[in-house]
Amino acid sequence: MNMKRIFIYLILTVIVSAATALTVIKITDKNSGLHAYSGDGVPIQKVTLSDQLYPDFTFAAETAVKAVVHVKVTKKGADQPYTIYDFFFGYGNPGMTPRNQVNSGSGVIITTDGYIITNNHVIEGADDIVVTLENNKSFKATSVGSDPVTDIALLKINAENLPFLSFGNSDSLRLGEWVIAIGNPYNLRSTITAGIVSAKARSMPSMDGDFKIESFIQTDAAVNPGNSGGALVNTRGELVGINTAIASRTGSYSGYSFAVPTTIAKKVVEDILDFGTVQRAILGITMREIDEDLSREHGLKGNEGVFIAEVTKDGAADRAGIKSSDILSKINGVAVNSAPAVQEQISKFRPKDKISVEIKREGKLIQLSVVLQAKAGESDLASAGKGGVASLFGSELRSASQETLKKLSLRQGVEIVSVGEGKFKNAGIRKGFVITYVNQIPVGSAGDIESVIQRSKRSLLVEGVYPDGSVVYYGIGL
Repeated sequence: MNMKRIFIYLILTVIVSAATALTVIKITDKNSGLHAYSGDGVPIQKVTLSDQLYPDFTFAAETAVKAVVHVKVTKKGADQPYTIYDFFFGYGNPGMTPRNQVNSGSGVIITTDGYIITNNHVIEGADDIVVTLENNKSFKATSVGSDPVTDIALLKINAENLPFLSFGNSDSLRLGEWVIAIGNPYNLRSTITAGIVSAKARSMPSMDGDFKIESFIQTDAAVNPGNSGGALVNTRGELVGINTAIASRTGSYSGYSFAVPTTIAKKVVEDILDFGTVQRAILGITMREIDEDLSREHGLKGNEGVFIAEVTKDGAADRAGIKSSDILSKINGVAVNSAPAVQEQISKFRPKDKISVEIKREGKLIQLSVVLQAKAGESDLASAGKGGVASLFGSELRSASQETLKKLSLRQGVEIVSVGEGKFKNAGIRKGFVITYVNQIPVGSAGDIESVIQRSKRSLLVEGVYPDGSVVYYGIGL
């Protein structure tokens, strides 16, 4: 009996040992790809990352690269004056042909019929602009308009059925999110680099200019000279920024690049198309970012929001009830913690737009409505120039002269002096047309038309007379 038990125990021991050994072997085989051994026999762990852990840029890159163009700019050289020193010392030759300056950059096609967004500094002072598509077709481009304040410009080429990029929402970008930069650095066509969003609402105080709206997206995607005006794209293939500048002591990429967010660029483009100029709204405050010194000085709790140091008298903020020493924390529900962040939010709007702001006053949150104003404290969309000529919807117009009114048997009207890119041209209105009614309201000045526009939410019915006496009606969507 005892021998039988011993035999059974032996058999069970062998079975258990075999099963254990088999399990160890399987586990070892399964993890064999994770280990290696050095020359001394010390195990070294290997880490194998799945392809799914890497961001996939293929769709965004292959889609977006077709809509990014090369922009070649030629500036005619100026004639150099011929002096007595040239005659005696041979510095130059009389009548020598001046040398043209040729620069290049990038641009992004934003409509299928050939509108292209780029940087103002790329095309500034250009006498000739040539755009080359990704398929190497070239077109002569015209400048529709530009805005040095935001460094955005709009070009147009005569082409149809072009690939284009749709605007994404740059406000939704998150720190650490992957983005790709597409452009033509050093004339290397259609170059694609990748990086992450390093910061938002970043300013660059070293840039020249009396007034700049600077609320850049900072990335570590490699950007070099020639990338200016190119696309910053998210992984869904949406345009979220226009590459504009680099921070570098050498002139080449040193790890920091900056892009104008599409929340700013899109509004600038829409203004250029609709009005021929940018309609810039201001809040009418002077701001300071909250730091320890400011908090200690004014007894502030926390560092969220921006400190309002001064309120412009009779400005938009003043009229809304905002006071100095208030803390501006949100604009239309978006938190703002720096002056560039405030600039970015305000730059989305036009004069007379109404926004909601959240402020902190003596520890209490207050919601206010603010009607934004233009830079001069006014709110007119039509900007008056010499001779009473105003710019509206990309066209120039003025109150019709008494001679014109008498000839057409009119009491009052607004004459179209010239027609540029914008809603008037798109509607078919031609030079010489005298506008008499807008939405059945009589008008006699550009200001009258602007007042009707502000009260209209969807469309305009424009009635007027041409010099030959024909009465014509036009419909314009807003």
